[in-house]
Amino acid sequence: MKLYYSRGACSLTPHILLRETALPFTLERMDSATHRTEHDADYYAINPKGYVPLLELDSGERLSEGPVICQYICDAARRTDLMPAAGTMPRYRVMEWQGYINSEIHKTFSVLFNPTLDASVKTVFAASLRKKYEWIANELAGKHYLTGNDFTAADAYLFNVTRWARLVKVDLSDLPNVTAFMERVLTRPAVVAAFKAEGLRN
Repeated sequence: MKLYYSRGACSLTPHILLRETALPFTLERMDSATHRTEHDADYYAINPKGYVPLLELDSGERLSEGPVICQYICDAARRTDLMPAAGTMPRYRVMEWQGYINSEIHKTFSVLFNPTLDASVKTVFAASLRKKYEWIANELAGKHYLTGNDFTAADAYLFNVTRWARLVKVDLSDLPNVTAFMERVLTRPAVVAAFKAEGLRN
């Protein structure tokens, strides 16, 4: 398989999961400014949506949309700790978290990264994001990860997007459950390997 990614973008989530599962894969970097790959291909010709992640399967088929790619990776590796079995309530709980992170957290960060938006508008969205993280902090109370003691695809997603908080000056340092979660995930060998491969720092 081949994962198209941009350094430190939302594609880091499936990258982490590929390393968690030890499935064989290669990486191809996409420059989000030029939409050219590291081999100078037009990324729009590969993915007309123009964004990452994109997973190219051994069959040549391509999957887009991060949460779906993550579910595919976990299912392909038969890792029911990362993505519980189909039809079970634990799976729906992980998917529930994926949906929340995608629509409420990831998309709010996207607004804060928009350079054309007025600062006053960003302040409103930043306050909303902070409130959501206060709720997440409560949900993490007494747990290692979002759904309990097992690290799942949803945790990889939350970890990834939460890294962006400092880039948009949303201070989460006074939320110990969130900071402990981040520190816990940061020590996972798959995360360390993904950071090294993408040239990221803590």
